[in-house]
Amino acid sequence: MEDIEAIAVLQDPVRRRLYEYVAGQGREVGRNEAAEAAGVARTLAAHHLDKLTAAGLLESGSRRLTGRSGPGAGRPAKVYTRARGERSVSLPARDYRTAAELLAEAAEEAGLDAGLYAAARRRGDALRGPAAPCAGLDDAMEVLAERGYEPHLEDGEEAAPVVRMRNCPFHAVAERFPPLVCGMNLALLEGLLGAEGPVRARMDARPGECCVVLEPSKNNIH
Repeated sequence: MEDIEAIAVLQDPVRRRLYEYVAGQGREVGRNEAAEAAGVARTLAAHHLDKLTAAGLLESGSRRLTGRSGPGAGRPAKVYTRARGERSVSLPARDYRTAAELLAEAAEEAGLDAGLYAAARRRGDALRGPAAPCAGLDDAMEVLAERGYEPHLEDGEEAAPVVRMRNCPFHAVAERFPPLVCGMNLALLEGLLGAEGPVRARMDARPGECCVVLEPSKNNIH
């Protein structure tokens, strides 16, 4: 019931917009910024943000948004980030996570990595269907957004642009069996993006993000 109640909180359209905005930033968000993004007054945004926090969908803290400290730096402001816990509802109750963990454990113990990766690559190919390989990073980001990866173009001094994903759809199992599940994820995305196309997937794990990143194929970097 707890997960059902938490998800029901998102039924309010303003609350849902606020949640989606905060979740999509990958950083702390203040009340003023969230209110502006959702197109509502700050007091209303604060009310809904605190409701989302009470439901366990967001986490809150406080810091000075000016980046300064000491006298004249201003009072700390309340900030919000997406909660790290997962929420899911299945009616009637199902327990696919335990099945996935048991299968991953058996595959790891039996050394079935290569077979799993081959199956994942075939599944990626099947999901892509007859479509050509992704035409570029924008096309790839659209495909992965539809599958819940939450891709974003990384800011920085990279020689070539890199797309990282804020969400791993296999997070719970990947935490227990990282080499096996991350390898499976990489193979799945290789099949989904298409071999020999202008976009390639490679492993580059970071805490709190998907273990795979996307970048232009070497023959497409100018």
